[in-house]
Amino acid sequence: MQTLIVYSSLTGNTKKVAEAIYKVFGEKADLLPVEMAPAPTDYDFIIVGFWVDKGTADKKTQEYLKIIQDKPVALFATLGAYPDSEHAASSLKNAAAFLNSSNQLAGTFICQGKIDPKLIEQFRNMPGNHPHAATPERMERYKKAASHPDASDLNAAQAVFTDIKNNFDQIARQGKGKVTTS
Repeated sequence: MQTLIVYSSLTGNTKKVAEAIYKVFGEKADLLPVEMAPAPTDYDFIIVGFWVDKGTADKKTQEYLKIIQDKPVALFATLGAYPDSEHAASSLKNAAAFLNSSNQLAGTFICQGKIDPKLIEQFRNMPGNHPHAATPERMERYKKAASHPDASDLNAAQAVFTDIKNNFDQIARQGKGKVTTS
């Protein structure tokens, strides 16, 4: 199974996760930033990683997701919010909506990552009644986010993508066509 791993990374978070996932697939995978990614036609499986921007994939990733056709696709992301939050779940769902319906979503993964310091500064300059203003609670979350992705996050990403890969391998051995995920 020839795999393409494409990522967009603003602060290096998503690149770290992409590199961890790449270790699962090894030499049967290509790892490229979205700016250098080829059309996905020559690959059996496409993995796309992005940083969450305004509740969905960043613009470069959105455009790449739109060109994928008739492929199993898995998504992974990093964000400043907590990975078990409603915002994280909706961000993955919103990004998946950019995929053509001919594709099959094979799985997802999301973890926390540090926030661009320029963005934090913008939040600090917002009036207190703004929905994104830097409250003490948010500043604490930003501080926690700065230590991610950590080894635990990278191990979790590898575990998720090992399961996805094993599922593909099992389907290939059985000669079946559709991928299922848990």
